[in-house]
Amino acid sequence: MPIISSADKSELPKFFLLIFVLSIPFWLVDVLTQLPKGIPINLPASSLMAFNPLIAALILTYRYKKSAGIKDLVKTVFDHKRIKRKRWYVLAILLMPAMLFLSYWVMYLVGLPLPPSNILLLFVLMLFPVFFITAFGEEVGWLGYAIDPMQDRWGALYASMILGIVWALWHLWGYIQTNNGLEWVIWQFLGSIPLRILIVWVYNNTGKSILAGILFHAMINVSEFSFPNYGSHYDPFISTIIFASAAAIVVFLWGPKTLTRYRCA
Repeated sequence: MPIISSADKSELPKFFLLIFVLSIPFWLVDVLTQLPKGIPINLPASSLMAFNPLIAALILTYRYKKSAGIKDLVKTVFDHKRIKRKRWYVLAILLMPAMLFLSYWVMYLVGLPLPPSNILLLFVLMLFPVFFITAFGEEVGWLGYAIDPMQDRWGALYASMILGIVWALWHLWGYIQTNNGLEWVIWQFLGSIPLRILIVWVYNNTGKSILAGILFHAMINVSEFSFPNYGSHYDPFISTIIFASAAAIVVFLWGPKTLTRYRCA
């Protein structure tokens, strides 16, 4: 059940604008601060803006639907009963690691530099709850508030692509702050679009479960920062090609309109 109705499509520009406005202070902090030494993962301070989609969704939901709307929004987030086919848990958790394992294998075959991994398993296990919480902050907004009215208007594929572009633009300053170079930033930006298609695909096929989308989103970050070493040698060019290929297969097999009509069923 969508959180906002089709009649509320006009509120989506306000939602996206509010997210960007709320993010301005975090972008300014990036300009004024540097990542403390000794932290292995290269995350800008603006990563803390992950809760802005949640905040924007809560503000607009309360404005138009008061506390009852807030209650409905929160209640749907952890409704695991929506996921009727439990194999989608496996896809939500393991698809992203599988794609980055393939990316690592391709990099190895073409001879790109890959240092021995010094990532501690305990550190990886600690990453999951951290990134689950930040994914919760994002997906309650992206999936819980925005995507259903967008799908009603444009269909699943185009809605996913549009939301993917907004998602990438919102992260753009953070990509720049990682000091990885223009080519890295461009491919990281482009990679967000097929990843959003995959998130919406999982979401639609799990009874529109926000929880499934949160799991997939969390594993995106866990997988990227588990890449040798803590993401230092992550190559978004190769990974984006793999993400786009996976998204193309999904669109072909499940159909662009809803991403749910599996043609081989």
